Amino acid sequence: MAHKGRVHIFGDDVNTDEIIPARYLHTTDKAELARHCMEDADKAFAKKVRPGDIIVAGRNFGCGSSREHAPVAIKAAGVHCVVADSFARIFFRNAINIGLPIIELDGAAGKIRKGDTVAVDTVKGIVRNVTRRQSYRVEKYPPFMRKIIKAGGLMNSIKRGR
Repeated sequence: MAHKGRVHIFGDDVNTDEIIPARYLHTTDKAELARHCMEDADKAFAKKVRPGDIIVAGRNFGCGSSREHAPVAIKAAGVHCVVADSFARIFFRNAINIGLPIIELDGAAGKIRKGDTVAVDTVKGIVRNVTRRQSYRVEKYPPFMRKIIKAGGLMNSIKRGR
């Protein structure tokens, strides 16, 4: 599974309230969540992001509350993948469960810059910075995770019986 897109950079400890502020948790409408994605970290993000873009961040991305709305908002905004030094464990689980690929790459935000084009291959375990002609090895997704992502999330995977 490969994902290629333009990069948006965020720092360390981006919490779920920055990803989708609590004031918008009254809705499950994905388009509405997308309009407010990353609003408290970058007010202009929802207007700048394009389908296929990739978020690159520092340590502990998705920390804070366990709200599933956070990865849903990111995916609904059109982001195809998040690459970070590390993820909060519950965010990691929620992202996979809704079909949002996430990859841990040590030093990600220092190796990749805003506006770079990055290709992420979860099968081969490679993050390639197309702009800077650099490649980095990352952990490959095991087959069961690839199936969940390919199906668009855990529930879809279960419904398809895979």
